[in-house]
Amino acid sequence: MTFKHQVFFNVLAKDLNNALELVEIAKDRVLVGVMVKNFPTEEAAIELVKEFKDNNILVSVGLGAGDPNMWRKVANVSVATLPDHINQVFPASGYTLGRMEQTTENVPVINSLVEPTGMPGQVYISTGPASSAYREKVSCELVAAMIAELGIPSIKLYPIEGEKGLEELAAMTQAAVKAGIKIIEPTGGITLDNVHVIVQTCLDNGAETVIPHLYTSIIDKETGDTKPSAMKQLIEMTW
Repeated sequence: MTFKHQVFFNVLAKDLNNALELVEIAKDRVLVGVMVKNFPTEEAAIELVKEFKDNNILVSVGLGAGDPNMWRKVANVSVATLPDHINQVFPASGYTLGRMEQTTENVPVINSLVEPTGMPGQVYISTGPASSAYREKVSCELVAAMIAELGIPSIKLYPIEGEKGLEELAAMTQAAVKAGIKIIEPTGGITLDNVHVIVQTCLDNGAETVIPHLYTSIIDKETGDTKPSAMKQLIEMTW
């Protein structure tokens, strides 16, 4: 996938109809997430991804709350469906890229998930099922260099806890840009009220493309749909 815009929005959809509503508003600036954790089998997730793709919806295959145990399911579903975007834990991002390169010439954008530590300039890369038991900090510069070496084009920082993580987001973005990584994906606690400053922080620190993930904050609690009105509000924002 080639990103044509500076800011994209990664959101959820209750079903095909909801996804189509969102795409009608946002066109190619919205990625609709399919969280593999929400499906009992890989086949069930594959079916929905294919349905979305058949309806010209840009699909982002995700773990589900960053669940490290879903990494292989993400890779398998992605190989079977060739989505537009893939979310993956740091330890499995290179593996996933390799499998996609063996499967298609049009490799999706893959991110590598790293976790804030509470200290700007340092993150956790131990986001896999076994490694997540270890809490050892590494510098943003080191992790950005490693992700660049893997050939991964995007870094996802999760959970940033909304505006609480702005300093850490700025530091990670600066390190990513220095390493040649141009896409940043802030995730966790992002709402209509704070998304502008979060995206602006990434842009101010050199990111060329920003993909904020907005999930539960824009879902109608009564219907389960992502609100079309919220999508409209997002698309009308300028930076």
